[in-house]
Amino acid sequence: MKRVGFQFKVRKDRLSEYKEHHKHVWPEMLDALRETGWHDYTLFMREDGLIFGYFETEESLSIAQAKMAAKDVNTRWQELMSPFVDANARPDETFVELEEYFHLD
Repeated sequence: MKRVGFQFKVRKDRLSEYKEHHKHVWPEMLDALRETGWHDYTLFMREDGLIFGYFETEESLSIAQAKMAAKDVNTRWQELMSPFVDANARPDETFVELEEYFHLD
């Protein structure tokens, strides 16, 4: 499994609403993540809206994203989440992959 870390930014004035949506992620979205190989997917948030995401996959971040992009439920979820980021893009298109440089097993 490859460990993937990434970051993106959520608007600070929308943090609580963004977090609230993630307490109620649609079951079909969770199924799509599992079906496309996103394992141990975790999101962390800093007070200024910087999000750190982590998951494990058999493939790369770009392949995992491409598989999710093909899912209709992901398109609907990204449209729902788009107002929470400042970019003129879907949130999943703003991920910046981080280099893994140390791991203690």
